Amino acid sequence: MSAETAAAAAEAVDRVWQYQFHPEVWVIVVGLVAAYVYMVRVIGPEAVRSGPVVTRKQVTCFVAAILMFWFASDWPMHDIAENYLYSVHMVQHYAISYFLAPLALLSIPEWMARAIVGNGRIERGVRFVSRPVVAGVVFNAFVMVTHIPGVVNASVENAPLHYTLHLVLVLTSLIAFMPVCGPLPELHMKPAGKMIYLFLESVVPTVPAAWLTFAEGTVYKHYNIPVRVWGLSVEVDQQIAGAIMKLGGSVYLWTIIGVIFFRHFVRGQDTEMRLRSTADVPLSGYVSDDGSLTYDEVVKAFRDTPAAPEPLLPSEEA
Repeated sequence: MSAETAAAAAEAVDRVWQYQFHPEVWVIVVGLVAAYVYMVRVIGPEAVRSGPVVTRKQVTCFVAAILMFWFASDWPMHDIAENYLYSVHMVQHYAISYFLAPLALLSIPEWMARAIVGNGRIERGVRFVSRPVVAGVVFNAFVMVTHIPGVVNASVENAPLHYTLHLVLVLTSLIAFMPVCGPLPELHMKPAGKMIYLFLESVVPTVPAAWLTFAEGTVYKHYNIPVRVWGLSVEVDQQIAGAIMKLGGSVYLWTIIGVIFFRHFVRGQDTEMRLRSTADVPLSGYVSDDGSLTYDEVVKAFRDTPAAPEPLLPSEEA
């Protein structure tokens, strides 16, 4: 490589890290924050007569969702993902679909969700697409479409198409997580159903991930450019994207499965066993101040309990 070529390549890489202002992102952020504050401050007190309008957990989830949206949509994530590295493009999509969507759903109180969907056609549509089979098929079908080389190459070169695909990705991701952590409790599945559903959600993306990891040559021509950020070749970039798609999503969803299993089965079963062990014996007067039984208290309980009468022999009964 000549000195002139090396200098030009270094200058091109430096341009990657020059700040790019995206006003549309900030408009969306300000609009979402203003809408949420308006709903909480104006609509909430009218909808909730007793109890908190919004919990601290919901506010925290909303702030995290906004930060996740900004992280995935603004500089430098957006610029590198759109122009240089497909692996960063994959991180961007996973931030939107696997992190932003559940955080957004967890930030919405039930009263707010019912005020948004109403009780007409929108509500019926939300109930239909939130069925586990429908939600899973819609989300995974769109994920498969967004990895078609022609769609990827066209979207990164066409801004309206790019933003449209991101909007649909957000909507399908919200639909996918509605049966798991949506604000409407009647749409939730049982804990075992959630675990099976999330496991299946983690299996489907392995198909395009395996194809992308072991593909020979350049799959997405748009990313075959001389400027190589972090020195990653096109093939290595594709393999990293495939690994992120296969392992990142699976580990994330399996972690949620583990949390659901521990919360509803391990801890719930332990609580139920402790309740059953104390429900059959009256412990009033034998339990210490800290709620635990000592050996002396158990002995005293048995000593104070009257012995059962011995059964009569047949001759005695006569």
